[in-house]
Amino acid sequence: MLTLENISWSVPEKNNILRDINLKIPHGKLTVVTGPNGGGKTSLAKAIAGLLPGVTGKITFNGKDISNLNVTERAREGISFAFQQPVRFKGITVRKMLNLAAARELSFEEICDLLGKVGLCTMDYIDREIDSSLSGGEIKRVEIATVLARGTSFNIFDEPEAGIDIWSFNGLVNVFKQLKGTSSLMIISHQERILEIADDIVVIADGMLRISGTRDEVLPSLLEGEILGLCPVGAKAI
Repeated sequence: MLTLENISWSVPEKNNILRDINLKIPHGKLTVVTGPNGGGKTSLAKAIAGLLPGVTGKITFNGKDISNLNVTERAREGISFAFQQPVRFKGITVRKMLNLAAARELSFEEICDLLGKVGLCTMDYIDREIDSSLSGGEIKRVEIATVLARGTSFNIFDEPEAGIDIWSFNGLVNVFKQLKGTSSLMIISHQERILEIADDIVVIADGMLRISGTRDEVLPSLLEGEILGLCPVGAKAI
């Protein structure tokens, strides 16, 4: 269980980006955070992961106050974060990155399984460097595979569908379905197909929590654009 109490964050040039957010994300559930661009979704995810300085409020993870822990300490507690735009690492191969994420030497079969889940052929990518030779979609899939390799109990994915083709996206949806029940997932997304597999949906707009509830409670109104005049989600679906 991850609990947010009165989470706020501001920067001088943009004032309040997150405003007094209270939220509970239960273990073993898939929570999708959605809302308009610039509304604070990614900032909320980074606040949970420990990537933002100056966040106020309290964050409790599995009964422990992690508010003052840095990103490395939160990672050790079991929180993983996959960026919307992953970092490139010249000189580090896909194999090495997956081994680092897993904190052990993975077998070839384990690497095949991880890369297969994100739609990558192992023989084509295992010894590739994570540098500018990879496209945006390729590096995105490698990063998602590293999160899977860590096997953490709370996984945050910031728009995992960005730059991924429809065939790989279908496989990714299946991966998220498989992870449900074994770990907590928080996915930032506009995609209807990801919203459809959510257990809970959270809508963030103007830095505030506008509505949260089960998929059946929130999705129908969200698809019709009835929540605070937001554009219908279906218009952005793959």
